[in-house]
Amino acid sequence: MTSNVPEAAKRFKDDLPSEAGDRPVKIGTHDGIFHCDEVLACFMLQQLPRYASAEIIRTRDTAKLDECDIVVDVGAAFDRERHRYDHHQRTFDETLRKLRPELGVKWDIRLSSAGLVYTYFGEEVIGEILKRQTGKEPTSECLAAVYKKVYDGLISEIDAIDNGVPMFEGGEPRYNISTHLSARVGAFNSRWDEPSPAPGCLERFEKAKAYVGAEFTEKVTFYATCWWPARDIVAKALASRVALHESGEIMELENFCPWKEHLYQLEQEQNLEGKLKYVVYCNKQDDWRVICVPVQPSSFVCRKFMAKPWCGVRDEQLVEVSGIAGANFCHQTGFIAGNRTREGALQMAVASLAAPED
Repeated sequence: MTSNVPEAAKRFKDDLPSEAGDRPVKIGTHDGIFHCDEVLACFMLQQLPRYASAEIIRTRDTAKLDECDIVVDVGAAFDRERHRYDHHQRTFDETLRKLRPELGVKWDIRLSSAGLVYTYFGEEVIGEILKRQTGKEPTSECLAAVYKKVYDGLISEIDAIDNGVPMFEGGEPRYNISTHLSARVGAFNSRWDEPSPAPGCLERFEKAKAYVGAEFTEKVTFYATCWWPARDIVAKALASRVALHESGEIMELENFCPWKEHLYQLEQEQNLEGKLKYVVYCNKQDDWRVICVPVQPSSFVCRKFMAKPWCGVRDEQLVEVSGIAGANFCHQTGFIAGNRTREGALQMAVASLAAPED
């Protein structure tokens, strides 16, 4: 079977440690209190055939770490050739944008051990997970999109929290805390009033790794099997927007799906940035919606809101105010409205497009 790992990632994938012969392969990390970054780093490594049965050695003993095939989050060294992936040394300032400039990552967020492992092994890890979960390899386009999506939606958060990176640069967030996974992993450590675990004990670490792994796997699978396929639906809607309305500023989704990020990317690719104002879709039978396109995916500030006189008005009163049959609600802020029919929803979008801003 031909690999779909992008060429830029293959140079990392193929550069694995030499065979260890009959001795067990070892992953080294520090002992004591564990954190989300090394727990996830170990999980990701063990998804790869080379490390699937690797023994995890938790220690700060340099001699023992020297015996490990790969070391994460300890050792005061980042050395790709020797597979040493620590980020605590003063001289370390690597980010995904610096190490993988071809990805076009916007922000420089200092990598943690999870980010370092993801940088070099992420595509292969995702590919292995998806082969197990779906029974087939992802396409190269899907793999590249999921890789960036998992970085933006999970890895960057873990990197930033572990390194104490300020969330905002100016008024724009560098990353978002959407999972709180770092805090949840912390709860797997022994409490202050509990006996310290015996040296080398992995019981709590393994529980945390299974917990983190389940969430990582769920995100990868969701993005590949649910989020990514929605792109085709959005692309089709964007392509037929002028047939829907001559302005080209309204589009209709044949099925409701995660559309915002796909729309922004497709607009950028087609030099249509800021063009779309409204999205029409069927919520359920006899329930159609018009949603305004926000200026950013998580924002309620829209490129153009629904007609202002409609905001907060419902049912018969809204029909009277708008002059559109079937209109049944408009949110108080004007970012979404509803109609009982497709034709009515489209009329609401067209009328709002023509309505004055004030």
